[in-house]
Amino acid sequence: MRKKLLFILLISCLNAFGQSNPFNIAIEPISISELGGLQSFAFGQADGKWLLIGGRLDGLHRRQPWAAFDIAGHNNQLIVVDPIALQKWSAPLSSLPSLVQEHLSSTNMNFYQEADFLYIIGGYGYSATQGDHITFPYLTAIKVSDVISAVISGTSLTGYFRQISDTKFQVTGGRLKKINTIYHLLGGQKFMGRYNPMGPNQGQGFVQEYTNEIRRFTLNDDGQNITINHLASFTDATNLHRRDYNAEAQILPNGQEGITMFSGVFQQNADLPFLNSVTVDSSNFSVNNTFQQFYNHYHCAVVPLYSVSNNEMHTVFFGGIAQYYDSLGTLVQDNNVPFVKTIARVTRDANSTMAEFKLPIEMPSYLGAGSEFIPNKSIPHYSNEVLKLDEITADSSLIGYIFGGIHSSDKNIFWTNDGTQSSANPQIFKVYLTNQSLSTPSHELNAQSKGSLKLNVYPNPNKGMINIEYHLKETKDIRLKIVDLKGELIENKLLSKQMLGKNSYSLNIEGKVDSGVILVSIETPYETARQKIILNR
Repeated sequence: MRKKLLFILLISCLNAFGQSNPFNIAIEPISISELGGLQSFAFGQADGKWLLIGGRLDGLHRRQPWAAFDIAGHNNQLIVVDPIALQKWSAPLSSLPSLVQEHLSSTNMNFYQEADFLYIIGGYGYSATQGDHITFPYLTAIKVSDVISAVISGTSLTGYFRQISDTKFQVTGGRLKKINTIYHLLGGQKFMGRYNPMGPNQGQGFVQEYTNEIRRFTLNDDGQNITINHLASFTDATNLHRRDYNAEAQILPNGQEGITMFSGVFQQNADLPFLNSVTVDSSNFSVNNTFQQFYNHYHCAVVPLYSVSNNEMHTVFFGGIAQYYDSLGTLVQDNNVPFVKTIARVTRDANSTMAEFKLPIEMPSYLGAGSEFIPNKSIPHYSNEVLKLDEITADSSLIGYIFGGIHSSDKNIFWTNDGTQSSANPQIFKVYLTNQSLSTPSHELNAQSKGSLKLNVYPNPNKGMINIEYHLKETKDIRLKIVDLKGELIENKLLSKQMLGKNSYSLNIEGKVDSGVILVSIETPYETARQKIILNR
């Protein structure tokens, strides 16, 4: 169970990247008549038109097992969108074979488009064939341009869908990407049965198995037959235990293609998102524990951009759900993991150092979770769809669109959700890259993202017994201070010869200060971290 904790983290004395904004982002809402909301779907595109498949027609899934992921919320239509002409067409899945229908009406599928073929793997939904909710063990290949034409013209869909079965593809909530010629099915889980927040042994029960893997394979497709060659998987039960997250194509510091797995849920030992990231290259993966991502933890619309002149990789995230958000310049932690409006970027520099920046614009409301960025194919890009930042030189360039996702009426609705607090969003946003201006507010560095202390003070709220955890880069004397909001000193302790790595310290300040807000700080010769907590008697 998630504990209701709320505390504010402040950190100082860290060096910023020392750069002006590498670009600016603007979003513009547009609407298409009769285009309904959709979230957690798959998409392909051809000739400027989109093909939308699967996903949910409702908002955040409800807690009650009988209501969660119900059949009424399945998208059982193929939807075509022309974002230029502002038109929409649809066709039912009912003319397709039953197993294809079931698969393509699922949610949280893993998908990738290679030329004109869209490959959809896994996904979770109801199977009439199995008589239960399952994770589908299929790969379905779709001829995108022909399906778009058939939907628009109202002609037969026969011959444009092929399906194979493979238990290694029984994954939902992962991501499907490609490095050179090798496909990577990253993270995710197999979920069998009806969702129940009380656990797998309650009610009718369910099976939940994280893959803890990056499954690698090659795929040969001659237009008729699909041949899969499975390669050795990367396995890590701690760091690859991720689902419902963002894994994005990257250009690595050596100029080669790669993937970064950003955040995701849930940690093995805590019902909370990951803050670190995982870098994947053509031969291995590595965990980056020197960087922490505080914004945009769940899957949302994401744009990757690479500057070859600066050897900088920028990844921009739009809203969604996160454990942290910014409030008037202060980083706020909410372990209920709320919906957020944050637009942020993570930048990797030429030395492989990563840092997080909050952009000066936000989503107009609690939007983004389960949305997709659909790129403008005419914008210069690499084969893995990373945009070529240095070649986008116009004052304002339409780089793509954000569509769908969940629209929530408030930050935290999970515990009160009866189906009316959120909905699938029908809104489309044009996304523009604009040249920076001297009058444009700076992207704000989240200094804690590249900090090393990893300060954690708990519980919060607190009755006086305070537990403090922190990490040190070397054995050092540190200074622990506690002050109230008036600046009056409550504690001032020198902690001698604190160890390299993780340290912990507890103290009782009961009776030393009245109820209210206090600041706890750890000071080292190289870094200071502060955290605000609430005392309740």
